Amino acid sequence: MNDALPSYVSIVFVLTTLLTIGFLISAVRRTRREKLPQKLIIFLTPFWLLVTAFLSLAGFYQNFDTIPPRIFIFGALPALILLSACVFISRRDFLERLPLRSLTLLHIVRVPIELVLLWLYQAALLPRQMTFEGWNFDILSGISAPIVYWLAFRTGNTNRPLLIGWNVAALFLLVNVVTIAVLSFKSPIQQISFEQPNIAVAQFPYLWLPAIVVPVVFFAHLASLTKLLTSKHS
Repeated sequence: MNDALPSYVSIVFVLTTLLTIGFLISAVRRTRREKLPQKLIIFLTPFWLLVTAFLSLAGFYQNFDTIPPRIFIFGALPALILLSACVFISRRDFLERLPLRSLTLLHIVRVPIELVLLWLYQAALLPRQMTFEGWNFDILSGISAPIVYWLAFRTGNTNRPLLIGWNVAALFLLVNVVTIAVLSFKSPIQQISFEQPNIAVAQFPYLWLPAIVVPVVFFAHLASLTKLLTSKHS
């Protein structure tokens, strides 16, 4: 890790990661049903946090010569598979009971995450394209989340068209920054930002961005859209 990186960067990132997990577990607990998806998420999310931290501290993710990169196969992919599968398991008992309010408000974590990305760029740990000074506009999702939350639920009835449109737009912004991160990651498949590649996500604690934060944010969008498009109740 860059010794010049201020300690507050790691502190902000760790706290944001824990806040993200807190939002997720709080939403899952509100389903009030001890079903398999709930148990898996509540147990495996903290477990995966610890496993990936151990692997990162051991230098496992910093082998930049593997194809595909280890951070994607042994970091992001397992969490994405687990959380995505939970959306479609026990839909009536789990997905329909997930609170849209919590899933919407969760996205405020994207504001501090974007600040951390800017600080990491300034420390030469990832490219400018991954920040809101470059090609990444994901901070708009975080800024707009509380506004959309208020507009969507202020009357007591759920504004479905607003939530569907906002989730689609915010999901597009997420896919955009993830694509930039993958293409700029230091590896044999790197396509952009060779002068300052994305190496931060292979280091502790920032590996939690692809391993924890991005899968949880993706899950919130996937669950919200599935619920909004298929369920009669919010």
